[in-house]
Amino acid sequence: MRVLVVEDDEGIAAGLRAHLARQGWAVDLCDSVAAGWAALCAEPFDLVLLDLGLRDGDGTDLLRRLRQGQARCASDTATPVLIMTARDQIASRIAGLDLGADDYMTKPFDPDELAARMRALRRRAAGRAQTLVRCGALAIDPAARTVLRDGEPVDLSGREFGVLLALVEARPRVLSRAQIEAKLYTWNEVLESNAIEVHVHHLRKKLGEGVIRTMRGVGYFMPEDPA
Repeated sequence: MRVLVVEDDEGIAAGLRAHLARQGWAVDLCDSVAAGWAALCAEPFDLVLLDLGLRDGDGTDLLRRLRQGQARCASDTATPVLIMTARDQIASRIAGLDLGADDYMTKPFDPDELAARMRALRRRAAGRAQTLVRCGALAIDPAARTVLRDGEPVDLSGREFGVLLALVEARPRVLSRAQIEAKLYTWNEVLESNAIEVHVHHLRKKLGEGVIRTMRGVGYFMPEDPA
């Protein structure tokens, strides 16, 4: 899943990117309101981590634009936003939440707690309360990044797990190759043209041919109850 971190402290931003990347997130960084808005207009992010005191303005300006659904924004108006800031006053918390933030953390914070809150926001956005994602014979744990098929563990690479989770959360909708790429890869990563096809091929070998289906000329999808 892909997260946009809008934070102008280079040390905090770099630390977040390293920590979240180890947990399977594709992390893009911006350091200003203008850069954050340009990123949201250009790419569909699954979640936004938003600092408030930015070099060119207040992070709430970016939050307000996103929630208002201004034109040309590729990210959905309902994209979860978690504010992370040194402002610990109750009034600041209330203002941020009332503007449309989904959660609010004050600095300094524990990065593992942040990651847990991010997973909770993703569960809510996907419309589920359970930690495990069940799909047919599959039991997928996004926190541990593990997959069981009929109770037996399946060894997946990080990218394979990302493709599987994206398709499971979207089911039974079809995702194009570009949509899957947008969830897994950051701006700076070099992507081979057939990378998604290769990941899907490996997933079918490990999970069974009927788990991921192809809609020719459109993309890939998982049925509600795959074989």
